[in-house]
Amino acid sequence: MTSNEIEVDEENEEKPKNFYELELDDRILKAVAKLGWLEPTLIQEKAIPLLLEGKDILIRARTGSGKTAAFAIPLIQKILLNKRNQKKQEVKGLIVAPSKELCKQIHDVVASLTIKCSREVRVVDVSPQVDLSAQKPLLAEKPDIVVGTPSRLLQHLKANNVKLKQSLETLIVDEADLIFSFGYEDEIKNLLNYLPTVYQAALASATLSEDVVTLKKLVLHNPAILKLEEPPLAPLSQLAHYSLAAQESDKAAILYALLKLNLIRGKTIIFVNTVDRCYKLKLFLEQFGIPTCVLNSELPAVSRCRAVTQFNSGTYDIIIASDEKSLEEVSQIVKRSAIYRPLTILLPFQPHVVKVKRGKRKRDKESGVARGIDFQFVSNVINFDFPLDVNSYIHRAGRTARGKNQGTALSFVSIKERLLLEAVEDQLKHCYNRESLFKTYQFKLEEVEGFRYRAKDAWKAVTRIAVREARLKEIKQEVLNCAKLKSYFEDNPRDLQSLRQDKALHTVKLQPHLKDVPDYIVPPTLRRLIGVGKRKRKFDREAAGSRSTATQSKHQARASNPLISLQIKKSK
Repeated sequence: MTSNEIEVDEENEEKPKNFYELELDDRILKAVAKLGWLEPTLIQEKAIPLLLEGKDILIRARTGSGKTAAFAIPLIQKILLNKRNQKKQEVKGLIVAPSKELCKQIHDVVASLTIKCSREVRVVDVSPQVDLSAQKPLLAEKPDIVVGTPSRLLQHLKANNVKLKQSLETLIVDEADLIFSFGYEDEIKNLLNYLPTVYQAALASATLSEDVVTLKKLVLHNPAILKLEEPPLAPLSQLAHYSLAAQESDKAAILYALLKLNLIRGKTIIFVNTVDRCYKLKLFLEQFGIPTCVLNSELPAVSRCRAVTQFNSGTYDIIIASDEKSLEEVSQIVKRSAIYRPLTILLPFQPHVVKVKRGKRKRDKESGVARGIDFQFVSNVINFDFPLDVNSYIHRAGRTARGKNQGTALSFVSIKERLLLEAVEDQLKHCYNRESLFKTYQFKLEEVEGFRYRAKDAWKAVTRIAVREARLKEIKQEVLNCAKLKSYFEDNPRDLQSLRQDKALHTVKLQPHLKDVPDYIVPPTLRRLIGVGKRKRKFDREAAGSRSTATQSKHQARASNPLISLQIKKSK
């Protein structure tokens, strides 16, 4: 280990200090107290003093360890200190992140930390949520901190909407190991040409990959490297890993049984390997009255942020997401004109069908699905499809057991996925000094044969056409809600009318009786657990108050039933 590398051992480290011992501004301490943070995390305790000293640092710590606050707090502290001698308003801090969702997330954290000094420290998010021209007035006010993706920041710099050559003091790159993998290598190199010669820099990353080493050489100068010596995931006392052997045809039935029998409780993220599988699973669960939302990286950033917000706020307890690698799959040639990819159509009311050529499915370059997004208070992560590599498993399981919360990662493993499970276990069990990382989830599918019978028909009902129609319906909704198309529809009201009066889509037919679980299909061992089989009383005698009142209520019930109270008089 070189002299500028600092290893932080979580087990041998003393108890972290309180925030007030870090000599922070009172306004920051009040904001921290309002957020409910009792003490800094280990990485925050080590990183904040180094950044306040003006050193370049490279922060490597797992997701959920508090990296965002580790670089945001000292940045705000420095700006507040310099405000006393600052003569004019200038941009002092630049935070770069690879996706729009991460930019919004970082902006929200900084805004929460500056809630007591919002007049002194202003922060602006210029990620591609709206047009470039709409963000120009925000940058004209020269906010203290600017957050954005590399490509959008470069666009503003080339348009002279913001100038950093003379004013910038701190550059921060979050999720540094994703910057190059998202295709931002050229943008980063061009962006550095618009920055001053001397500035303080910090990189934050979950891993120390080759891309991070390359970026480190471009941005940092003699940095201190903070390496949190810990497993890539939360400790086993906090995060439990389970595997469940399941045939591919039985996965849907098992998931349906687990959810309906309340064996999985709390907020849950279900991961699959393709975007189409997201919608297939969503339509499958909706047939049983299980509401879910989909995080689709092919939709605009506003839609993705809305899905995350709905999940975090509790509107949905289940969200279905896919890995970024699923978007690189090769599309198949369409043989029949009736079956086509939904994204090949610009607007749903266009009647023609566009042929699909073999190639990679397009996605938003600045979108991030499984990586870095702060899903709040997630209790369970379910790998409906097992991840394709170790890093994908780490990032999936890292969505739960964040901070000091407990979490569970349950993986459905088919015969074909067994080798993937063994590869993940071989690489991770050494980090925990355990012979086996995964516990076997005890589940007897033969005891829920009734669930399998129902699930088989429901899964078959979700055809490829149904998935296509569901995605078209979502695209149609996005077109109707798109602010950019409002002026177009004002000039072309006939198109708007055609879109609203478009023919009904052939989605899956919902059967109301499937929402309920009959007593006879519930395993006997679980009936008492979920409250099935208890004898129901016809009348609540405690509510009735007395025997006479109960008798009166009984007669009233009899009189209100036309089949019982009906009397037929004999004619003379």
